[in-house]
Amino acid sequence: MKYSYLMNGKSLAIDKERCNGCGICGGVCPHTVFSFVPGLAVVSNRDQCMECGACALNCPREAITVNKGVGCAGAIIGSMFNGGATSCGCECSVEPKAQGKRKKRGATCC
Repeated sequence: MKYSYLMNGKSLAIDKERCNGCGICGGVCPHTVFSFVPGLAVVSNRDQCMECGACALNCPREAITVNKGVGCAGAIIGSMFNGGATSCGCECSVEPKAQGKRKKRGATCC
């Protein structure tokens, strides 16, 4: 199986009609991708999105869509299953002998 990495959270979207700005997405997001205005979540830091899917899975109004598994999280998990070193394009990598531990080389992402 081959994985395809999409840079910068390109698949992340918020349905403004469904979102009520409850803040749950911001609470579960590991990279502070969201900010909030009254009654609405806003994608304010798309470059930090690793497309893990936590926001969409926890949104009670199903207002968030993201193609989970195509970003950093997908690249790192894919390397664990397939072996070998994998880079998601944001300066993080997983070495096969690291047993799931990330090795950072610069920019924060994972």
